[in-house]
Amino acid sequence: MDHDVPVLIVGGSLIGMTSAVLLGQQGIPSLVVERHPGSAIHPRAALILQRSMEILREAGIEDVIQRRSAEQFDQEAAIMAVETLAGKEIAWYLPTLNEGVRDLSPCRRLFATQVAIEPVLAERARELGAETRFGTEVTSFTDHGDGVTAVLRDRATGTTSTVRARYLIAADGAHSGIRERLGIGLGGHGVLSKSVTIYFHAEMAALLRERSLGVIMVVNPTLQGFFRIEKPYRSGFLAVHGLGDPRHPDSDLWTGLTDERCVELVRAALGVPDIDVEIDDVMKWEATAQTADRFSSGNVFLVGDSAHSMPPYGGYGGNTGIHDAHNLAWKLKAALDGTAGPGLLDTYETERRPVARFTVEQAYARYVTRAAPFLAAGGMEPLVGDADIDLGYRYVPGQVHGNPRELAGSPGSRAPHHVLTRDGAPISTHDLFGRRFVAFAPAGADEWAAAATAAAAATGIALDVHRVGRADSFTDTTGGFCAAYGIGPTGLVLVRPDGVVAWRASDDTQVAAETVATALTSALGHAALPRAAEPAVHS
Repeated sequence: MDHDVPVLIVGGSLIGMTSAVLLGQQGIPSLVVERHPGSAIHPRAALILQRSMEILREAGIEDVIQRRSAEQFDQEAAIMAVETLAGKEIAWYLPTLNEGVRDLSPCRRLFATQVAIEPVLAERARELGAETRFGTEVTSFTDHGDGVTAVLRDRATGTTSTVRARYLIAADGAHSGIRERLGIGLGGHGVLSKSVTIYFHAEMAALLRERSLGVIMVVNPTLQGFFRIEKPYRSGFLAVHGLGDPRHPDSDLWTGLTDERCVELVRAALGVPDIDVEIDDVMKWEATAQTADRFSSGNVFLVGDSAHSMPPYGGYGGNTGIHDAHNLAWKLKAALDGTAGPGLLDTYETERRPVARFTVEQAYARYVTRAAPFLAAGGMEPLVGDADIDLGYRYVPGQVHGNPRELAGSPGSRAPHHVLTRDGAPISTHDLFGRRFVAFAPAGADEWAAAATAAAAATGIALDVHRVGRADSFTDTTGGFCAAYGIGPTGLVLVRPDGVVAWRASDDTQVAAETVATALTSALGHAALPRAAEPAVHS
């Protein structure tokens, strides 16, 4: 072999680089290959939602992402719809980006673009041990059962090399060559439009009329799409997915498209027929709403757009991919270090696919409701709240979402954000998640804390046991921790490395180390307890 690596990641865009970062956080080196010569050159739309920001915070890059974001956009800008930017307002969907959700997370939603985000991810991935090769494509691969062998080709020189990896992550986009070679099909609504994104320069500050606008949807008799306008409001892009009457639009933007036509479309969306417009570039893309029939095959796992694609209404595409990578990274680490049971990697598909399909349908419903009402006759799922999608997804069969204000730490849901105090400084419960399992034991749960410590020693599973409400550990200043996590003062909560509640006990009526051990090993895909190893416990 020319190269041997634990994980090969095919695709070095947003989700591929996120996968490399999260594996690096787990101490797993990876090789990222990307067929393009560098990271994104087009400022593709990116709305980073709270759950994704929690994951980027865990990876140590929240601050730099916030700075890059603030350089591009007003961070509390609105999401709204207009007939034209200069003309009539149709609806305000969010008056400010974090309206009604800021208290749910230690992080806030951000406007950003992949041009700003991807270099940060790539740098962090390399810091954590990843190797990145741009201008490199996979020409073939074989899954041998105990690993994957892939042939790589340098697109500039034609030189080929061979890499052996235990696992392969396919992050190669909506037209994934890896998925196609595996014969994995897609289901859903198919291609909704042959869309274009027009990158342009124009003087737009006066047209904003002092409104702070982050995403501006445009619906008029000429076109349907949306704007993103960057500071200092002289450049941006217009994504267009429909032409003509919104009730019966032409969804093929590709045919007959010229620079002159692009200028006409930008002017029609701005509402100023003679404004000077300079076209920088035009990108063609297909708006789709589809979910892969399978998310894995042997040692190959699909993440991001290779597993699901959705129209850009709600900003869920990239965020769902980040969630995929987060779910998968700790499981691959457990498989590589031998702590995983035989069923753990299977849970990637059983957990992520139902959530992804639900999110695809929600993105489709938003697309229909806000931009393509002519599709409503074909049916769509009822809309649910944005926070339900972002923070309320659940890994429970038949229950893929809930209101994050009501889930209260139920198993299979994201662990709630709750502010504690350590050494006089505030800290979110989310700052305690990442590489290890976490057990929270309130001040009155001495027996459960001891049982959790004993369970970790018996199984050799790395577990942090945190006491909540004790002066020598974490102070619960507001007194609301137990209510937030749905337990009493003598209960216990067990949280997976990816911040998902694995198990909980409401009180101390059946305290036993064996109970915690079973919960730990079940979360790792074991049907029975693994052989005891050296304890790894922090109290």
